[in-house]
Amino acid sequence: MERALVAQQVANKLFATEDAIDQAIANASLLVGELVKARQELGVSAVFADESFTRATAALAALGQARTAMVACHHDLNDAKLRVGIRTNMAGAAPKPPAQSRLTTSDLRQVG
Repeated sequence: MERALVAQQVANKLFATEDAIDQAIANASLLVGELVKARQELGVSAVFADESFTRATAALAALGQARTAMVACHHDLNDAKLRVGIRTNMAGAAPKPPAQSRLTTSDLRQVG
């Protein structure tokens, strides 16, 4: 099988995984918001179902870490693609930000 085709198949799975994680983050965020809203509408103490709330926010944090890991995987696979001699950009659903748009610590300033 041609290298570029193999790489595109991997890229398709990568993009699908990134999208799935983003959707899971969006859904988990909605769940956390709904838990807060439900507690308020029921007029119960913040202690009520606090363990469930804590677990839901922990799951959201874990999804954030999964997203960060997948972004690192994306960069690693791009480097691997170049090492095997594939120069073609793999087609994904979302446009890539310009390389110069990434913030560095020199772009940040202290406020307050």
